[in-house]
Amino acid sequence: MNIVHHDVGIPAEGVLLEADVVVPEQAQGVVLFAHGSGSSRHSPRNRYVAEELQNAGLATVLADLLTPAEEQLDAQTAELRFDIGLLAARVAALTDWLVEQEPTEGLGIGLFGASTGAAAALVAAATRPDVVRAVVSRGGRPDLAGEFLGRVHQPTLLIVGGRDTVVIELNREALEQLSGEARLEIVPGASHLFGEPGALEQVARLARGWFVRHLKRAPRREDHRSG
Repeated sequence: MNIVHHDVGIPAEGVLLEADVVVPEQAQGVVLFAHGSGSSRHSPRNRYVAEELQNAGLATVLADLLTPAEEQLDAQTAELRFDIGLLAARVAALTDWLVEQEPTEGLGIGLFGASTGAAAALVAAATRPDVVRAVVSRGGRPDLAGEFLGRVHQPTLLIVGGRDTVVIELNREALEQLSGEARLEIVPGASHLFGEPGALEQVARLARGWFVRHLKRAPRREDHRSG
């Protein structure tokens, strides 16, 4: 499979965000990752999931939602990682950028959010209903999306570790508020970071199936015409 890698700076809300963009040949969709608390595009967990999505023919975008200076500030205060409004605005801006870029133009867009990044992804999905087609949350805090949950009509998959009991309950409550197709998958024996053997593989398998199903390109009209 021919895969093209790009390291780019993406303008978003007055700042420049560093991103790793990977586009397989004849990509069937593109997934933008919204990282969680104190994480970045270098997260080994998200990079593993991204590679599995690429192998399934999906483009991926791993972008830092904070600038290096903001990351330094957040490392000291832990404030920005919980600023869902800021993070969601940047996810939405990154989504708008994807729509305009030639390699990803016309592709269905999915959002993969982890921890607090899941709330940002859900808010962005609510504000971009005509662009975002599907959402997956890994160990997420969808409850932090607040009133925006009821405005999320896109198919949404919530994945939580079986040992992450508090987050399971928060996800169950959020599930009831989502307006579209929604499902909660609990990975048995997994903790919040899915570090147990086989746990992250299950996350990748679930996410891959969800995105392939909902982002796959619809056949062009001329494809239905007979000779």
